[in-house]
Amino acid sequence: MTAVILFFRLPNIPRSVLVMYPVLLAAIMGGSRFAYRSWKEHRLYGPTRLSGQPVLLIGSDEAVDSLIRELRRSDVWYPVAVIESDSTQSGRRLQGLPIFSPIERIGDVAGRFGVRHAIIAMPDMTSDKRRRATKLAAAAGLTVMTVPSYDDLLSGRLSVSSIRKVELEDLLGRESVRLDEDGLHGLVAGRVVLVSGAGGSIGSELCRQIARFEPARLALVDSAEFALYTIDQELAGAFPALARQCWAADVRDSGRLAEIFANEQPAVVFHAAAYKHVPLMEEVNAWQAVRVNAHGTLTIARAAQRAGVEKFVMISTDKAVNPTNVMGASKRLAERLCRAIQGAGGTKFVTVRFGNVLGSNGSVIPKFREQIARGGPVTVTHPDIVRYFMTIPEAVQLVMQAGCMGQGGEIFVLDMGEPVKIVDLARDMIRLSGFSDEEIRIEFTGLRPGEKLYEELLANDETSLPTPHPKLRIACLTDALTAEEQAELLAWLDCEVRPSAAVKSGLRRFVPEYYAEAAG
Repeated sequence: MTAVILFFRLPNIPRSVLVMYPVLLAAIMGGSRFAYRSWKEHRLYGPTRLSGQPVLLIGSDEAVDSLIRELRRSDVWYPVAVIESDSTQSGRRLQGLPIFSPIERIGDVAGRFGVRHAIIAMPDMTSDKRRRATKLAAAAGLTVMTVPSYDDLLSGRLSVSSIRKVELEDLLGRESVRLDEDGLHGLVAGRVVLVSGAGGSIGSELCRQIARFEPARLALVDSAEFALYTIDQELAGAFPALARQCWAADVRDSGRLAEIFANEQPAVVFHAAAYKHVPLMEEVNAWQAVRVNAHGTLTIARAAQRAGVEKFVMISTDKAVNPTNVMGASKRLAERLCRAIQGAGGTKFVTVRFGNVLGSNGSVIPKFREQIARGGPVTVTHPDIVRYFMTIPEAVQLVMQAGCMGQGGEIFVLDMGEPVKIVDLARDMIRLSGFSDEEIRIEFTGLRPGEKLYEELLANDETSLPTPHPKLRIACLTDALTAEEQAELLAWLDCEVRPSAAVKSGLRRFVPEYYAEAAG
């Protein structure tokens, strides 16, 4: 038909209509959409699009594509180039921006475009790749930022205000924990839960996580008044419907604990109260470490047993494995005591053992931040010292998962991933703060009393068994206390005061793997 009209002209219908009609139709139908989209994306006005600061984007196509659209709606940043690890993308363009690779070209590209900032959009990448990109960008003198989770990017929930500086947690990032939500609801929901050490870094996070599962009541126990007040006020704001009660108490005070358990009648207890600082507990405070960590654990465990608590979850540490310090030996003693009082029925005692958590009270992270803020130096005890690290939320989620799975008498060991050299961690923090190794120097001070170069999660004679959860294993132990040993240990713990030398001598007797030579 078109050919007929073109070659045999119809009266009163010019041939140009056949060409102009579809063009005009497309313009009229799509023009309004195009105009609105152009205005929204700041494309109608060139100067507006170039307001803000130029920035490099580092990441994969899908994540960077979402980020470019968001940045073009903002007057804070404007993207100028994309850097990818995939060399096949080099020379191409993404939404008009040139793509460069490999990532090692960050310095050259930044100099070419006069850029002083970079945003890493690698939420689906491994922590090793994110760490490498961050180090290269920092080495090029760029201020390095990152974006939220991958899901936020793809769902459109990303906003410019959520772009933030890269933190150490991003570089040490681990896979998210998969929880047995139904099991945890059964453990916590509609029941009274008690948390000892509720004001500490682990205890307070336990309270936050437990509150999500809507317990009937949450009892918070701590000897530190201000810490207890702080977490109580936080819970009041975040979970206003949560019934809770704060109890100022020492876990060594059996009378006070009896009063608390009689009033609260908890079904589940999470025991996080402990002295945890290794050098501080090594000499003049050695007996207090044993009294709180071992005797205090026994006291609250017995109170829970007498009150008919269903499950008692104690938080231990990797420093309890082949301990070389009083703190670790006292926690190992607490593990043995919990297993010793485990009966055939009644309260189920479960222990969870893990390493360092990022940002916890007394950890190296806050200390390094303070030292960097003062201009250095950053002090590291030894160039070869390594530690396991995980985030506080991850550790607490796995503690709760272990508590849900435990049937009594187990020691659960968390998958801590690969150990991290503390000196590398210090260098990362210096670079993330915008300084070079020359501007903030690292100073080695030597190992402190009782400190080891590396930590372990299993002792030499221990093996472990898998569990249904990939990040939890059960340590297989054969260290049960005999009736005679238990009686002797209880008599030793009942003493009010013991000098440091006597404490270490007693620990050598009751914790055979305690390194007496290292403990001195």
